[in-house]
Amino acid sequence: MPTDVLPTQVEEWLTGRVIAYGKVIPGSFTVDTPLSELGLDSVYALTLCGDIEDEFQLEVDPTIVWDYPTIRELAGGISQLAAE
Repeated sequence: MPTDVLPTQVEEWLTGRVIAYGKVIPGSFTVDTPLSELGLDSVYALTLCGDIEDEFQLEVDPTIVWDYPTIRELAGGISQLAAE
């Protein structure tokens, strides 16, 4: 992922993933809603990590979704990893 990709762009992508997985209705949550309130479980976390790796060409530990418990925080973490 180019280092000039903004966390807000990652937030949009993550929001789309949450909606695509069918866990929530669009507009029923914000980027600050805890992922655990959006139905995040271990299977979903592993799937999301795989999607992050594919989309941003990063290797991430599945615990990233627990270390960064909201879409906003996770987007920031992904952006930081991409900048390294």
